[in-house]
Amino acid sequence: MIGVVGLGYVGLPLLLAYARAGFRAIGFDIDPAKPEALAAGRTYIKHIPDAQVAEARAGGQLEATTDFSRAAECDALILCVPTPLDEHFEPDLSYVVATIESLAPHFRKGQTVSLESTTYPGTTDEELVTRVQAAGFEVGTDLHVVYSPEREDPGNPDFAATNIPKVVGGVTPACLEAGVALYGAVFDQVVPVSSCKVAELTKLLENIYRAVNIGLVNELKIAADRMGIDIWEVIRAASTKPFGFKAFYPGPGLGGHCIPIDPFYLTWKAREFGVHTRFIELAGEINRGMPDYVIHRTMEALNSRGKAVKGSRILLLGLAYKADVDDMRESPTFALLDGFKRLGAEVAFHDPHVPVVGPTREHMDWAGTQSLDWSEENLRAQDCIVISTHHQAFDLLQLAAAADLIVDTRNAMAGVATRSGQVVKA
Repeated sequence: MIGVVGLGYVGLPLLLAYARAGFRAIGFDIDPAKPEALAAGRTYIKHIPDAQVAEARAGGQLEATTDFSRAAECDALILCVPTPLDEHFEPDLSYVVATIESLAPHFRKGQTVSLESTTYPGTTDEELVTRVQAAGFEVGTDLHVVYSPEREDPGNPDFAATNIPKVVGGVTPACLEAGVALYGAVFDQVVPVSSCKVAELTKLLENIYRAVNIGLVNELKIAADRMGIDIWEVIRAASTKPFGFKAFYPGPGLGGHCIPIDPFYLTWKAREFGVHTRFIELAGEINRGMPDYVIHRTMEALNSRGKAVKGSRILLLGLAYKADVDDMRESPTFALLDGFKRLGAEVAFHDPHVPVVGPTREHMDWAGTQSLDWSEENLRAQDCIVISTHHQAFDLLQLAAAADLIVDTRNAMAGVATRSGQVVKA
């Protein structure tokens, strides 16, 4: 039996992958609503259809529980729990530590334990191995410990959990062998590396690469705007080069669990070794500042129409952090909501994939807030509409016909006929 701990955007697809491959798969989560939904054959993640859950349930391969004592039944345990930052932008491993300590009394000889949560190099050794040893097990003999970073991309139709190459590092050669066997049973390709630290840094490199390049293009967007140049046209032109260039796109800030957070796990750890990771920290500073830039551009646009932000009705289109998903983790739209509210605007959001704001770690003030209905009346009632996420469900023709002012952070209105001065790029 395969156990997956943490049934979110990473854990649930992985649990279903093992169930589809014919394994008995049991999911663990501290939120009882998730096991209850799965028991009823229902999903709670938009891009995973009910049919996948119902099929796995009907075949008897899938179950879920809040009872961590059942970890003893599992031959392998895969940990997919959050690794956020604290208020000082330092790693918060409380979910990882709490999970390990909940599982440790139920470890048994012969199990493989894999950590998938993104974290700094050394976490597996410092947090997981030490607790396994404290529970009386010899790593590599009694119990095998591996690290394998998740590479889930919610809503990407080209990549499911199992056709993305799976990097695996083990504490010992025997651990690595067990990890390769665990993941090789369902993944098309497994990429073994020499240690858990290598695997941990591999994931950070992937996300730092994206964060730094997005920070670069966000900074260029601001410079291009001051020069009267359309950065989106520049990116399209540069993308015609068949080598040496990869397109990254600007936006209102970074969202999702990985890119806004993971680079700071390395900056924190690097300080232990006397290293100042300046590129990473500069990119983080630029990306975190993008919501303020969007707010400033919106203020300028309203001022040009003789309106102040205070008292203006502003609608944000898109609460999810990326197009066509319901994942609102670390979404920059929250920063926009907070910023406009502080300035006295009457601010609301519309998102067809997020009808109501659920519980969040950082934005509890917005929990329970409902998405404003999409209607011509509601669109016309706004002083400004800000496109923060470009969902395909948005009727941009209707938006162009109804809105007085559109601030477009995603180049969504490109190619849509609009009135002169109606659209401001930010």
